[in-house]
Amino acid sequence: MKSILGIMLMSIGSLGAASFYVPIKRIKNWSWESYWIVQGIVSWLLAPWIFAYFTPPSVTLLEILSNSPAQAKWNAAIFGALWGVGGLTFGLSMRYLGVAHGQSIALGFCAAFGTIIPPILNGENLFGSNAGILILVGVSICIAGIALIGYAGSLKDKGLTETQKKEAIKDFALKKGLFIAILAGVMSACFSLGLEKGDAIRKLAEINYHVNPLYSTNPVLIFILLGGFLTNLIYCGYLNIKNDTYKDYFSVSGSIFFNNLMFCLLGGTLWFLQFFFLGMGKSMLPDNMKIFSWTILMALNIAFSNIWGIILNEWKGTSYKTRLVLLVGILVLVLSTFVISLK
Repeated sequence: MKSILGIMLMSIGSLGAASFYVPIKRIKNWSWESYWIVQGIVSWLLAPWIFAYFTPPSVTLLEILSNSPAQAKWNAAIFGALWGVGGLTFGLSMRYLGVAHGQSIALGFCAAFGTIIPPILNGENLFGSNAGILILVGVSICIAGIALIGYAGSLKDKGLTETQKKEAIKDFALKKGLFIAILAGVMSACFSLGLEKGDAIRKLAEINYHVNPLYSTNPVLIFILLGGFLTNLIYCGYLNIKNDTYKDYFSVSGSIFFNNLMFCLLGGTLWFLQFFFLGMGKSMLPDNMKIFSWTILMALNIAFSNIWGIILNEWKGTSYKTRLVLLVGILVLVLSTFVISLK
């Protein structure tokens, strides 16, 4: 029963993550780099502190952060910075492929590499045990699902006129979007590594400060997301200067500025919820399932993102064959997470 409740909690966070780009799409008269860093301030800088501050007592949080091992804090921040590249390109993948297609491919690779990289770095021989072979089989199936979704995207590209493409996704670009989605998935897997390398912070919170396991991951998130924020801040600041788009913040009317700020606030908060509820849900899973919490979250994100893709008419006007290939690809991706979970 606790396992079901844990997955339900992760589903709440996953629904938030899959939904975050919906309010972002309603931002007006701001370039991508302008609204991306504003929502990043919310999701990577403010939200981790706010949620962590109000779960453990505030004094306890400050003590945890002060007394945590320096190596764990640095490792979490460094992998967070690497993950930040994935978060940066993740937003671009949805810009060029849409919510459903972009998230499916990026999250598919994220699930695959987030599962396979940690045991490799820990020196495990994946070919030397049944558990390792199951992981490799699951990752292979995951990549097959990604290939099917990519094929569905190419069918969609061929089947729609340029006008229809622009109606569904303003900046649709298949080849550019596929490359960026792959990069996003690979680099986003570093978040999983950040959680592992920063686990000493979580253990300190639980053992020394008796923090409820539901919330003990929150202090780790502060360091991971700080690293990700810095990566995005540097790149978006560069684009703001290069493209002269820093003026976006001052060139719109007060009502539009407030509108954009509120949608960034909403989108950033929804995005952060996936990691808040990941920590809560993971704490309720049995030990033999905790290692698969990352792939479960990615599978849920894929499912919810494609529901939004349908709602937003991103696949409107495509053929029955195209939608069928997309559906099969999604089912294969979800299947891959269950194969890995047989370990």
